[in-house]
Amino acid sequence: MEAQTEPKRLSRVGKRPVAVPKGVTLTITGQAVSVQGPKGKLALELPANIIAKKDGDNVSIVSSAVGRDGARLQGLGRALVASMIKGASVGYETILELVGTGYRCEVKGKIATLQLGYSHPCVIELPAAISGVVPPDSKGTQLVLSSADKGLLGQLAATIRDLRPPEPYGGKGVRYRGENIRRKAGKAAKAKGAK
Repeated sequence: MEAQTEPKRLSRVGKRPVAVPKGVTLTITGQAVSVQGPKGKLALELPANIIAKKDGDNVSIVSSAVGRDGARLQGLGRALVASMIKGASVGYETILELVGTGYRCEVKGKIATLQLGYSHPCVIELPAAISGVVPPDSKGTQLVLSSADKGLLGQLAATIRDLRPPEPYGGKGVRYRGENIRRKAGKAAKAKGAK
């Protein structure tokens, strides 16, 4: 009895080509993909079973893995390459809001200093690829982080948020703009309801 080989599967999103906009240069060398654009230069080593092919102004991702892994890896490869192209061309931005009495932030060069209700200021050194700005009209309660590298930006924003996550009673803490915080009723609300 012959062993049946599993057919190769394609990802619905992964098989779509990624458009390379004008002003962005994409270079493929084996498994290494590098993208250079107005917002910066990014490089990535694709997993062994993923192959990137350039066709004019488009890049398509092909997976040599069989079965469900083929589709998964193809989708992963396309997402990674698409985020690199978008980051190099227009960049990414994350806005953090500091909610609480006396919560403030200031950025000098590559050092962000945050006052988050502790006895000491929290000092964060920004990586070279990320720039941080405090908008003048925010009075120090907003921190705008921007970078071409989506993964690095997301990791830094999560690290800063972890310094003082939003608490569910007063809502104080560091949150992403537009983040929905699940609120709880405190002891005062319980006592009122018991009467």
